[in-house]
Amino acid sequence: MKAIIPAAGMGTRLRPHTFTRPKVMLNVAGKPIIGHIADTLMEAGIKQLSIIVGYKKERVIDYFTGIEGFQCEFPEQKEMLGLGHAVLYGLEETDEPVLIILGDTIINTDYKAFISRETHTLGVVQVEDPRRFGIVETNEKGHVVSMVEKPENPPGNLAIAGLYLIRNQGLLKEAIEKLVRDQQKTRGEYQLTDALKIMMDQGEIFTAVEIDSWLDCGKQETLLETNRLILEQKGSRSGNAENCTIIPPVYIADDASVKNSVIGPYVSIGAGTHICGSVIRDSIIYEEADIEHALLSGAIIGQKTVCKGRLKPVNLGDFSEAFE
Repeated sequence: MKAIIPAAGMGTRLRPHTFTRPKVMLNVAGKPIIGHIADTLMEAGIKQLSIIVGYKKERVIDYFTGIEGFQCEFPEQKEMLGLGHAVLYGLEETDEPVLIILGDTIINTDYKAFISRETHTLGVVQVEDPRRFGIVETNEKGHVVSMVEKPENPPGNLAIAGLYLIRNQGLLKEAIEKLVRDQQKTRGEYQLTDALKIMMDQGEIFTAVEIDSWLDCGKQETLLETNRLILEQKGSRSGNAENCTIIPPVYIADDASVKNSVIGPYVSIGAGTHICGSVIRDSIIYEEADIEHALLSGAIIGQKTVCKGRLKPVNLGDFSEAFE
């Protein structure tokens, strides 16, 4: 089975870090968001990937070039015309199944069981504010009877979590092509939910299955929360720490240098980073940063950034300097 991963988005809410990388390449717990997704797909036996690239595409292509075991293609979405438009680039004229998983969301579920289902299946989760999501209604059999994208008056709180199993990708391709041909847009974009509704109108049955957990990576606060949750799930990796107090869970890359510091809990430190005389908790530190005598909490420090002094919560992009 092939997986389609839309990964073309810019992630404007996560600037300054997305000035230099696409949102899917933001780090949590020691690797990019899309890297965690790739691990999950590999464990499920899915090795054929169609990764839809766009903004800063070379960062995604370079990353997957260094991963063994996948057969990857990288169609480019040159215009950001919606999720349906992005998915269209990865679909083929075949009746083979396809898994679609958003590249900026980490979903925990039994993927092997999910892809074995006999009907088209949507991974769903209950949310507090359904106006922000695609929402489905289901009957007593768990079959989807309606779906609507970001409704003003939601019919329920069961949100599509960014995980879709399509048993016949050719049917979805035809539905999205119809949207484009008819210029049928919702909020100015070709929505995947609109294509799924076309399939439902043609008699296709969709089942909604609640996933175990859905880790949002859309804002700085939720990125840090996702970092915490993954570190809790995967445990600590303390790397090269000298004369330090380590409070797990943490991730410290093997070739990072950490001395005379208190690290943790919930800290991930990238490769080549130098840290000395600092106290850091609940933070994400990118590769090759230089941090000395800093007090950091709730911080995201970019690649090759120099940070010295008591800064606490701070959000610094790549190649920055901050002193206090």
